[in-house]
Amino acid sequence: MNIDLSLLYSNATDEIDISNVYSIPKKYITNSDVLALDNIEVKGIITKEEDELYVKMQINGVMLLKDSISLEPVEYPFSLEYDDFLEENYKNYENTLDIFQFLWENIVLEVPLQFTKVKDFSEYKGDGWKLISEDELKKENKE
Repeated sequence: MNIDLSLLYSNATDEIDISNVYSIPKKYITNSDVLALDNIEVKGIITKEEDELYVKMQINGVMLLKDSISLEPVEYPFSLEYDDFLEENYKNYENTLDIFQFLWENIVLEVPLQFTKVKDFSEYKGDGWKLISEDELKKENKE
């Protein structure tokens, strides 16, 4: 979804409201640990300050990730603020902003490297191995 920035460049308006609920298309999340990124609540505006575009917004949502241990889908809530000038690489010759690309590039920074909701590690074992927690490891090392 493209946001038309020409209204700001032509001084037809002072700000563009980008507040909405967005769902990031699959093409943005394909090569990541994110399974889904739906119902992302964005509250914000784009203004023009000294011939530069300025974005101020709050982004809240829940991303669906693969659990690092069980590989089951788990929900991971996130919240972030963006308060900065819009970089030149977000704008193209048509004076538009691809809001999905912009959101994805900022949300991807919030994706944890590892995330699990597994509390009981005892079910994760096999022939000659078992998964243990950090506490269990410390206990074994003390003994």
